[in-house]
Amino acid sequence: MTVVETPRVSTHSTITVRNPMDGKVVYSVSQATAEAIQDTMQRSRQAAAQIAAMPIEERVRQVQRLQYWIVENSEFIIDSILAETGKSRFDAFASEVFSVCDVIDVFAKLAPKILADRQVKTPIFLMGKKSRITYQPLGTVLMITPWNYPFYQGIVPTVTAFLAGNAVVLKPSEVTPLKPVWDKLLTESGFCRDALLVVYGGRETGTQLIEALPDKVHFTGSVAAGKKVMAQCAPHLIPVDLELGGKDPGIVFDDVDLERTVNGVLWGSFTTSGQACTSLERLYVQDSIYDAFVKLLVERTKQIRSSTPGADTSRCDSFDMGTITAPYQIATIENHISEAVSQGAKLLCGGPREHGSHHIPPTVVADVTHAMKLGREETFGPVVAVMRFSTEQEAIRLANESSYGLGASVWSRDLVRAVRVAKALKTGNVSINNHMITQANPWLPFGGVKHSGFGRLKGEHGLLGFCNVKSIGIDKQGSKIDSHWYPFTKEKYQLMSNMLKHYFGRRRSWIRFLASALRMDSMGKKQKFK
Repeated sequence: MTVVETPRVSTHSTITVRNPMDGKVVYSVSQATAEAIQDTMQRSRQAAAQIAAMPIEERVRQVQRLQYWIVENSEFIIDSILAETGKSRFDAFASEVFSVCDVIDVFAKLAPKILADRQVKTPIFLMGKKSRITYQPLGTVLMITPWNYPFYQGIVPTVTAFLAGNAVVLKPSEVTPLKPVWDKLLTESGFCRDALLVVYGGRETGTQLIEALPDKVHFTGSVAAGKKVMAQCAPHLIPVDLELGGKDPGIVFDDVDLERTVNGVLWGSFTTSGQACTSLERLYVQDSIYDAFVKLLVERTKQIRSSTPGADTSRCDSFDMGTITAPYQIATIENHISEAVSQGAKLLCGGPREHGSHHIPPTVVADVTHAMKLGREETFGPVVAVMRFSTEQEAIRLANESSYGLGASVWSRDLVRAVRVAKALKTGNVSINNHMITQANPWLPFGGVKHSGFGRLKGEHGLLGFCNVKSIGIDKQGSKIDSHWYPFTKEKYQLMSNMLKHYFGRRRSWIRFLASALRMDSMGKKQKFK
């Protein structure tokens, strides 16, 4: 299979963006210089101080300005996304524009509650004292985002970090920098000045931005790149979130409705042409329905309308599935397919792209094994690898037999079993009788385990991830000395030993505990250094 790559970066200083649908140049953008990077970081730090002092109610008003601007400019945003990614119009609308507005709307309501100071309980040994948790901004957060969801991955973590009181420096992927959108948004939306600054460039630019010492790095991308980011942050102890790759499994039990489940699997596998970190890449189907399920899966896959060069992107119904965005990803996809077939897997539909183009049709490969790259490595394309299982225990073992742990799905009428299996899977997210619905819910934290990374985006955990979670203990001022302070005496030691025994021991005695505690307390009122 021949791979014809169209480079996005034409010179060291200039990024040339091409439409993957037809290869035509969309625009060019200069990569940031070292001086521009330092200036950007300085501006961001100054903005961070102002944002940290801004009341949460004002931050909410600022992000709502973004939401209203997005709604009013949705078609422009979608057109820009299509020109750089080659997605279908429906994919761009649903997964980027609509989802972004949903996240903003939810967090505008949640953030004031989540970020409010919290009073927490104080143990009996600290009676009379109070405890509080407060949430403070980190400062400047560097976002390094991927090419598959250029708008969503740029806006969602930015909004979250800003609501937590931080300024953001965004370095979008050089494959899909989406410069027309960021320029228009920052000029027209009325969003807080310098709260979001965008820096264009490739890997070297990302390296320079990290060397400028942001207060946190939020990275979304490949495992290999994530390891490099983490290694660069480590000497400076810069905290980092890593949302990396996935090889998401789907487990289909034999009690499912075939028609509904096949349609769900199709969407989970082929939405955004399979270029989602949580795409359904490994499909395990129970033996008793394997043949019938695969037959129907192939029939329905052949009905998906795939894009072709020159397709009409202005219509939302002209095709269902778009192109492969990054030229270098084509080689990986085709290599996984060809190697699997050479090792005995069956190519049931789809397969090779149209020669010289980025258009790979939706592909089903059956009888795959974990010995094949298609069964264990991230393909990141419109390919679903189908495998058999017989028992629940075998399905769990096969699904967990992966270095990745981002998402998964379980399909069964028996919800008790489905939940049991979901809990047994070593992943950060599991959807039952659907795929990627966890990712679509702003209330749920999103992230992975194992080589899929760590840290969470969205949900309460995601918002607090952009905060310094500070503990405050409050005591009264007066003449009383804490009984466990100096000087140490035998009597104090014996009283504390009694308290340990009567409060934590097998035979708890409240009366004896209180007697020792009150005696200990009285010592603090009168015992002083001599």
